[in-house]
Amino acid sequence: MKLFVITAVVAAVIAAGSASAQPMPSPTYQEVLIKTSLLTLTDAVLTGNFSVMHGRLSKPFRDEVSAERLKQVFKGFEEQKVDFGPVAAMPPIKTGEPTIANGKLMLRGYFDTRPSRVSYELDYVVSEGEWKLVNINVSAKPVAQ
Repeated sequence: MKLFVITAVVAAVIAAGSASAQPMPSPTYQEVLIKTSLLTLTDAVLTGNFSVMHGRLSKPFRDEVSAERLKQVFKGFEEQKVDFGPVAAMPPIKTGEPTIANGKLMLRGYFDTRPSRVSYELDYVVSEGEWKLVNINVSAKPVAQ
C-alpha cells in the first residue's frame, strides 16, 4: 500500500460573535461534527465534486472560498484518492480540550488509523442556526513503526 503525506489547509477570516453566545456542544455532537466534516471531504475528494462540501460550510467560509477553490486546495488528496471513511468506525482522540473563543468552536485531534494517522484541526461557527466549518486543516501521515 502506498503511503502518503498530504496536508491541506483552508481558512476564512470572519468577525465572530461573543464567545459566551453559544454553549459547548456535547462530546457526542462534537464527534458528529468531526466525522461529518471528514466524510464530506472524502466524498468530495473521491467524486471530484466539491459543491456539496462547499454548501455545508459556514456562510462566511462559502463567501470567501468557492467550490472550485476547495478542489484546488485538496488536489493532493484527489490525486492520492485519500479516503477518510475508516474514521466513521473509530473514536476521535483529542489532542486538546475543545474550546470556544470569539464564537469559534475549535476541535483538535486525530484518528488512530493505519498505515497513516488522520489528524485534524477543525473550527466551527454558528451559521444559519447550526455549527458549520469555518476552518479545516487535515493531514494523513504515516505512523512511525
